[in-house]
Amino acid sequence: MHPGICTMNIIKSIRTIEGFTEAGIKEKGSVFTGQAYFIANSEDCITKLNEIRKQFYDATHHCYCYKLNSGETKYSDNGEPSGTAGVRILNAIEHYDLTDILVVVIRYFGGTKLGVGPLGKAYYESALNVLKSSQIIVKNPFRQVSVTTNFDIMGHVFRLLSAFNSKKIVSDYQENIVEITCLLIANEIPAFQEQLREHSQRDIEIKISDKIIYL
Repeated sequence: MHPGICTMNIIKSIRTIEGFTEAGIKEKGSVFTGQAYFIANSEDCITKLNEIRKQFYDATHHCYCYKLNSGETKYSDNGEPSGTAGVRILNAIEHYDLTDILVVVIRYFGGTKLGVGPLGKAYYESALNVLKSSQIIVKNPFRQVSVTTNFDIMGHVFRLLSAFNSKKIVSDYQENIVEITCLLIANEIPAFQEQLREHSQRDIEIKISDKIIYL
């Protein structure tokens, strides 16, 4: 067993929000309530939108936009004039460079029509305000790494994993062999492999998952 050196493309961290935030504005009698949610996938988004529509069943409009790290983006004007709501919410999300996020703006019509320009501005400001109130966090890309080695150099592997700030370490012992599974920042794995090779002359096998996990 020997740790061949892995070369990987640089994978960027992502910016998203932590938890739920709500903020509202009033414009000529209409109330615009912005809500922001962290979402992991489109299924989560659909579930959340259905919950919002049931909770605010008497609202005039439920306009939204979601954007995922996969690149999937979807928005809806929900009956408002085309281009006045969904895309303006997307503009606010992109202003903060966020992903894995759903922003919904719930409107209760106040009796006075705003016109296309002011209406688009109201939706943009509603989305911007709720994101401004949100706690923005950065998530780093991790991959699962499994290291199989002998007991006598297990301590060295653990020290190296600690130096690379690995997460969720699980060990499986079988006879004189131990398999250590953990999460490492994807962009640091080649350096981790290099140090394994430099500091150990013993047998080591390393397996790296293709799946990216953001933490």
